[in-house]
Amino acid sequence: MALPKAKEDALAARLAALDLPRGGFTKAARVAALARLQAMGLPARRDEYWRYTNPALLTDPAPQRAVALRVDRPIFSGLDKVRLIFVDGVFDAAASDDPTLAGVEIQLLSQADAQDIHWAGALYGTLEEAGQNPVERPLAAMNTAAAREGLMIRVTGKAPKPLHISYRASSDHSDVILHHCVKVEPGAELTLLETGTAGARGNLVMEAEIGRGGKLHHIRPQGRAEARQVVTHLFARVAAEAQFKSFTLALNGTLTRNEAVVELLGDDGVAHLAGAALGDGAFHHDDTVFITHAGLRCESRQVYKKVLKNGAVGVFQGKILVKQSAQKTDGYQISQSLLLDGDSQFLAKPELEIYADDVKCSHGSTSGAIDDTALFYLQSRGVPKKTAQSLLVLAFLAEAIDEIEDEAIAADIRDRLEGWLQSHQS
Repeated sequence: MALPKAKEDALAARLAALDLPRGGFTKAARVAALARLQAMGLPARRDEYWRYTNPALLTDPAPQRAVALRVDRPIFSGLDKVRLIFVDGVFDAAASDDPTLAGVEIQLLSQADAQDIHWAGALYGTLEEAGQNPVERPLAAMNTAAAREGLMIRVTGKAPKPLHISYRASSDHSDVILHHCVKVEPGAELTLLETGTAGARGNLVMEAEIGRGGKLHHIRPQGRAEARQVVTHLFARVAAEAQFKSFTLALNGTLTRNEAVVELLGDDGVAHLAGAALGDGAFHHDDTVFITHAGLRCESRQVYKKVLKNGAVGVFQGKILVKQSAQKTDGYQISQSLLLDGDSQFLAKPELEIYADDVKCSHGSTSGAIDDTALFYLQSRGVPKKTAQSLLVLAFLAEAIDEIEDEAIAADIRDRLEGWLQSHQS
């Protein structure tokens, strides 16, 4: 079926602004992704999974100007880690640590793609393509076709220290496309940190394959640039007895859309996805999550909390799909918002689709204001009102932060939240 004229023109204008690479080992995946994109067209507001979020800022030929924070306030500074730094989407080797210190195999996409054969050839674009069904994700297909840089990471044992991907933006008009592939071999383990603002506009994809008994811990505090526009896609495939846990913190940004697509293919697999978002004013934050259970006795959790004020908008679209083969599934989904005034909005679309008959699945979504009784209780015991409000906000977010296993990392996240709350007290 031919695309509507408006979609065809929008796609042509966006592609004209891109310099598509030819690819080495990625060539076939890029060609296939471009064909998918040309068949789908760019997302539009009338598309079902974009009804709550206007994608125009993400699909225009050029990004809107976003004043860059030259360096975000450091986070995880007390953690022993290996930092790999990207500035406006370009790897900065001089500012980065020696990648060999991470104890894992790391190669830049630009270097790996000079080869015709590479281990990532079985991964690059594969999970993204699978994630297009049943919901089309054209911006992910565009990333697969257009990304020139990213990290190819293979983990063969337990990494001795976290790997920290740090993004920095120096240009007010940078339009960054990055594609990472992470392969965790059976029994291996990695903690992966992503921090900072990739550019004025960013399109980031990560494909992660976790082998039998492997573990991947992913923590992502997104940058503090107020006018940032970013779309991310996290595709994960979880084998038997493997674990994938991801937590995202968002504090600023004009438009943020984080999509996660996870497949639990093996028996006894675990996938936990969580997020905390705090928005003030011109802030639109969208979490769209799709978890598929295919193996026996698998466990999934979706825990998303948003705190909104001064007209900020939060969106959550989450689905648990349980296939007929996935008996003994344990699926949990909760999305909640705390509205600090009457001008903010929380839009939620929780879904369960279950074809197995021996499962334990639940979902819930609520939206409300700070509990006046709890606020009065704290004030009656001498706690100043603004401090009491901050304490109640942190208590509200605690369930999401508790999904982080490493207490040192969780403590840094709480510190960042407290700093944001102090600077946005009214």
